[in-house]
Amino acid sequence: MKLLRLLLLTQALLLLNTACAAESQGSPSTATPTAHQRPAMTASPVLTLTPLVPSTPGKAAVHTAGPSPTAPSCLTRGGEVVQGKLETNLLRDPLEFSIYLPPCYAQSGEQRFPSLYLIHGQSYTHDQWDRLGADETADELIASGAVPPFLIVMPRDRLWEQPTQDPFGQAVVEALIPYIDSHYRTLPERNFRAIGGLSRGAGWAVHLGLTHWELFGAIGGHSLPVFHTDTAHIRQWLDAIPPDSMPRIYLDIGEKDRPNILRSAVWFEAILTEKSIPHEWYLFRGYHEEAYWSAHLEGYLRWYAEGWVASGVTAAQK
Repeated sequence: MKLLRLLLLTQALLLLNTACAAESQGSPSTATPTAHQRPAMTASPVLTLTPLVPSTPGKAAVHTAGPSPTAPSCLTRGGEVVQGKLETNLLRDPLEFSIYLPPCYAQSGEQRFPSLYLIHGQSYTHDQWDRLGADETADELIASGAVPPFLIVMPRDRLWEQPTQDPFGQAVVEALIPYIDSHYRTLPERNFRAIGGLSRGAGWAVHLGLTHWELFGAIGGHSLPVFHTDTAHIRQWLDAIPPDSMPRIYLDIGEKDRPNILRSAVWFEAILTEKSIPHEWYLFRGYHEEAYWSAHLEGYLRWYAEGWVASGVTAAQK
């Protein structure tokens, strides 16, 4: 009997040791990241500098419930992207733009929505964000209840000049935003309007977000090269913004981006740190290419939406 007990005890200890060893090693992940997965922002990507305001992955999800089994069919059909042109004497040609209308926009009565202005990179047009999957990614996030529904406005910049010679920025502020707010059901307050861009578009986002901070509650600079004509004014623009009105700021770039663009982004981030301005800064793996921006697109959209959720917008707002 004693021998039997000893054998059973020995077997139990062996099983316990085996289980503990397996737990300490962990199970290898078999998931393959996709373009629509959110980057692990609280994990440290390569050479990530700690953000002054840590990101909160999934924050929006606790404010909105996912679709119920009785969710309207329009929610699962997704939104739509429509094209527009705006005549303005500020530009030689009409200002072309695409606008993403979220799922159930036509069926939502008087409901109003936040708006996100996304600007493309140099040598591309206003279809770039659409090609990267901005609408499909927004559809998925909205349908899951992870973010509230919102509009995406994607204007076209035809020139490749500095803001001192390119009236595109002035046209966005003085013509496009008033047009969008008057023809679509937006929430026109700055807390519900964000601006972002990639590459040259990121330069525009910083330029417009700082010089017209009263219009934008958030600025996203993805692979940011600051405009040459802006560098002498950045500190002055930041100092002119009341501290309690400083836009939320998100910066990211690939560690293998073009050296001059990487230096520009690091320079701008250093100024924000120097002035103790809250911001988020991420140096991820990647290059200055569409594959990089597409891979981080879901993370971008979640971040923009976090500000609207914090301001009280939910999926059920009317």
